[in-house]
Amino acid sequence: MKRYLDCNATCPPVQAALDAVAKAATEAAGNPSSLHWAGRAARRIVDDARDRIASYVGAESGSVVFTSGGTESNNIAIHSAIAPHQPGRIVCTAIEHPAILKPLQRLADQGCEVIRVRPDHNGVVSAESMLAAINDQTRMVCMMLVNNESGAIQPVGDVAANCRQRGIPMLVDAVQALGKVPFDFRQLDVDFMSLSAHKIGGPKGVGALLVKRGVKLQELAPGGGQERGRRSGTENVPGIAGFAAALGEIDFSSFAPIRDAFEQQLATQIPEVRFVAEQAPRTANTSLFVLPGMDGETLLMQLDLAGFAVASGSACSSGKRDPSHVLLAMGMNESLARSSIRVSFAPGNSMADADALAAALVQSRNRLKGMAGLAT
Repeated sequence: MKRYLDCNATCPPVQAALDAVAKAATEAAGNPSSLHWAGRAARRIVDDARDRIASYVGAESGSVVFTSGGTESNNIAIHSAIAPHQPGRIVCTAIEHPAILKPLQRLADQGCEVIRVRPDHNGVVSAESMLAAINDQTRMVCMMLVNNESGAIQPVGDVAANCRQRGIPMLVDAVQALGKVPFDFRQLDVDFMSLSAHKIGGPKGVGALLVKRGVKLQELAPGGGQERGRRSGTENVPGIAGFAAALGEIDFSSFAPIRDAFEQQLATQIPEVRFVAEQAPRTANTSLFVLPGMDGETLLMQLDLAGFAVASGSACSSGKRDPSHVLLAMGMNESLARSSIRVSFAPGNSMADADALAAALVQSRNRLKGMAGLAT
């Protein structure tokens, strides 16, 4: 039996999104930039989706710029706020997604000072530590709302208020927050916020960048001037329709009892297990844990053979065997960081899946320890 428990990597598409994609693809095949009836039909779908997304996140419709996903949204925001070779400081958390850390590293190579603020032992970067890193030379602040590995919710509001008072552009990566924790773009009053459809049951390859009124964007790939000249390229009409249709379709809070039962079972059977961000506010579907003495990749492969889809880190870092930068930033050593497994419950998961996964983890751990000649 196959059990999918890797929703933070990508969420299985909800039926409403699939229906919207199919309808847009078949009934509005025109280019939304075309002036004829077919183009106007496609444009209506894009505009209606823009309105729906804006209403859902507390933004103006004109603030929504459609992109290919969170990675592109983050890159557009960073390159719009920071010109190449511009001197100054950029402050971010040390647990940001690589879609932020990597473009910031490029800017560091070009002369920017990039300050990466570390989290506490619960995986939360305090507002106080972020504010302490901001000075008069700060050109931008980046802070995710929810960490993709641990599910830990970050105190973005206090940092956003300070940046607003000081006129410092701020980017909030809300890819893992959308649909899981409440937020309001207008109330946060930040310059940029990135979103992605496939984390909430929408299609892959479509997302949005929310942009504060009056903030100018730099096109990464100049072309036809779509999205009001902010992001060229023909809009992905079926994907955009599916994105809007997926909003609110999944009640992520309903996974809390399943997640909690799974963690309780695992802790009972493997007392040395450590749950990351257990004492912090976190999203209800996410459990990140470490098993001292185990290799996470090896354990993941054992679980895969048993039919379980889980993760040992960010899916966007697939193919890498480096330890989690999130756990290293929290102060864990490499050995412990390599023993991590992330479970993120998805629609269709039940208590039976939690029971089966806990049992499979115990069995796989005992098998691996036995093969190594260690007592179980």
